Amino acid sequence: ERGRNAKAFSKIGDCESSATWFLEDFDKGAESYSLGDYAELDKTIEYFAGSHGRGSLAARDGARVSTLFSAIWSDRAFCEAEETPLECEIRVHNPAFAIISLGSNDIDDPAKFETEMRELVQITIDQGVVPILATKADDLEGGGLNNQALAKLALEFDVPLWNFWAAVQDVPNGGLDWDGAHLSWSDNYFDQPGALQSGWAMRNLTALQVLDAMRAGVQSLPGQ
Repeated sequence: ERGRNAKAFSKIGDCESSATWFLEDFDKGAESYSLGDYAELDKTIEYFAGSHGRGSLAARDGARVSTLFSAIWSDRAFCEAEETPLECEIRVHNPAFAIISLGSNDIDDPAKFETEMRELVQITIDQGVVPILATKADDLEGGGLNNQALAKLALEFDVPLWNFWAAVQDVPNGGLDWDGAHLSWSDNYFDQPGALQSGWAMRNLTALQVLDAMRAGVQSLPGQ
């Protein structure tokens, strides 16, 4: 009803959103991944074709929530004067959904993180975009405070929560690499032995599962 593209999503966030290996393989063709027991996700890969590998104007290494509110970080090749990265990405890509992954760089002040995330969620909703809040695998702030804030906001706004933290609890080292901050690596061949014993494989798989739920929700609407 708001004119958003129900077959498009945007990635909003830090290095785990800007990395080309976040979902990109699913726009490269079937030779770049294998779904194994999750073959039913093929229809979701096709449904959101074009968004998986697209470089977002609102995702960059080192991003904090405040980065998305500052026009200084906008790409002037695409964004209008004084347009923030968040506003620019929504205008240019016109998504119905936004996967929002933040918090790993907002570790000095969890209360501020919650306040700024509340504003970001509200802006996204006001723009007619469904925000999907993603918890993170790391606990750099201590006590899981940023993940708790994300869960709280998902309940408060009644929006989807992608609990990635929960998804990697049975993965070695909680899906993290040696530094306790970045995700451990493997390709997206889910039918290979041990493939889902890395943070990145689980991130891509569970992201697809979340998108699958969004697709099913859209297609269950009257007239779809």
